[in-house]
Amino acid sequence: MERVLGVGGYFLRAADPAALAAWYRECLGLDVDQHGSWSQEAGPTVFATFEADTDYFGARTQQTMVNFRVRNLDAMLAQLRAAGAAADTETQDLDGVGRFGWVTDPEGNRIEFWQPS
Repeated sequence: MERVLGVGGYFLRAADPAALAAWYRECLGLDVDQHGSWSQEAGPTVFATFEADTDYFGARTQQTMVNFRVRNLDAMLAQLRAAGAAADTETQDLDGVGRFGWVTDPEGNRIEFWQPS
């Protein structure tokens, strides 16, 4: 199974934090403990979902997108499609940078995947 390789940190509001955390665990292989700590190739990262009305992020209209590094973009996107996830069919190649693809999680958050060159 393809797994994301790392991120510096990311926090999400969610209508159902437990269900959204389960989606990331089951579809992306993001294995977090009960506190949201995740050991990745680059080191520990906290991954946590928050209630939809949290003030932690400032303005409730703030929009963000996480970018996960992956080994094999095509395999990750195929895995997500097989699980019924809303993965884009288009990818983008940037010379010297790598390949990019996207999926939308069950709560409508767009996620970017990056397979470095």
